[in-house]
Amino acid sequence: MELTGVVAEERRLGRSVLAVVLGILTGAFLSLGTDQLLHVLRIYPPWDKPMRDAGLNALALGYRLIYDTFGSYLIARLAPRNPMRHALIGGAIGLVPSIAGIVAATQVDLGPIWYPVALAVSVMPTAWLGGVLHRVSAGQDIHSRETI
Repeated sequence: MELTGVVAEERRLGRSVLAVVLGILTGAFLSLGTDQLLHVLRIYPPWDKPMRDAGLNALALGYRLIYDTFGSYLIARLAPRNPMRHALIGGAIGLVPSIAGIVAATQVDLGPIWYPVALAVSVMPTAWLGGVLHRVSAGQDIHSRETI
């Protein structure tokens, strides 16, 4: 491989990593920012108290699904190539803290166990949906098979 090919490949790798990191951070910051706002408004209990109300947990799950889908869309949008692959890689990375959340919820009373389980179960579908939304916004056929 010639030198310019190596440089181009390194740039693509850097852009790939940046796309995934920015998408994950966007979803996390939006989720935590909304959490903080709802705590300040006293809709959520204080941070040091478990949130047992099913409706409040459903609210948190709802906006996390939206933010995670948007984060995955952003990953796909910023990816230098293979946008769906990038979105799914971001989802796989996000699965790790989601599983850790289930483990933590079994050790400490953080609220109902269904909430972290639902988060973990939703990670890959929201990653896939973010990739599909990118395809739609880019005018691509949503049924096309991208090499993963």
